[in-house]
Amino acid sequence: MPDEPGSSVSNFDSLANLATPESRMDHLLGFVPRVLASKVHIFFLLGLGVYLVLLPLLGVVVSAKAELIGGNYTNVTSDVGACIAAGGTLHLIHQARKRSRLEEERLHLTRQMHKLLFRVHAADAANLEAEGAE
Repeated sequence: MPDEPGSSVSNFDSLANLATPESRMDHLLGFVPRVLASKVHIFFLLGLGVYLVLLPLLGVVVSAKAELIGGNYTNVTSDVGACIAAGGTLHLIHQARKRSRLEEERLHLTRQMHKLLFRVHAADAANLEAEGAE
């Protein structure tokens, strides 16, 4: 049963439910990791890092205003780290939901097979139940 403690299905469901939006705000905030993990955003941050860190190291003068608006090396690297973390989290949630659906399908098929076997071999099933009661 999916609700039994310790079952793999309930563990996956609880993980997947962490990312299930409950309100409109939760739904909107759910897009933040997707945006942070997007390739466009990562390339933008890498370009910003080149502009703010590499060019000044090579002697190109970057205005103080550009540094103030664009951030500094710490901001850029922390943003890239956040992107990587957001992408990893999204991957884990996707995999957990996928495994949960597979486990539910396996459980459903196992129950159907069990019912079918009891119908086909009713006499043997009755013998097994009688032996188990003794």
